[in-house]
Amino acid sequence: MSAPATSVVFDVNVLVLAVAMGKTVLRSWPTPPPVSDNPAADCVGVINDAREFALWLSPHILENTVRVLRDRADWPTDDAEGYARLLMRLAEHSGGGTLVPPRTVNDCPDFEDNLILDLAAETGAFLVVAEDSDLTAMSPWRGTPILRPREFASRVDMMRRARRRR
Repeated sequence: MSAPATSVVFDVNVLVLAVAMGKTVLRSWPTPPPVSDNPAADCVGVINDAREFALWLSPHILENTVRVLRDRADWPTDDAEGYARLLMRLAEHSGGGTLVPPRTVNDCPDFEDNLILDLAAETGAFLVVAEDSDLTAMSPWRGTPILRPREFASRVDMMRRARRRR
């Protein structure tokens, strides 16, 4: 019997960078080991594996992921919304899901980042993965590490390699 998945939250930037850069093909995620040249895609690959981590999303994260892909990466709205639906399925598959957390956090000067932290607080996230300097500068936030995607993917890669050696 495997241990329950550990709750994690990814910020919008991680979810956008997973598909807006590099050669990542939607629905074909890299999975450590080894890590790829797109650490954000590696992070989504870890969630797709549904082995150690359960991803939690919120409507705020999903809506902003769609908005950024549409407005800044020139994705068609249908494709961006399709990606959001795929993320919701990945989250559920991993043992996480989508929920609306209560507004309780005001620790970060950036209002949007407080919404990410609200989700982390509500789900008891073990860690937050972010490509946002306002968030990473707060690490550890209330005892919760905030890692950049490269660091998260590298740590998962090392953990998996060590596990295979046993």
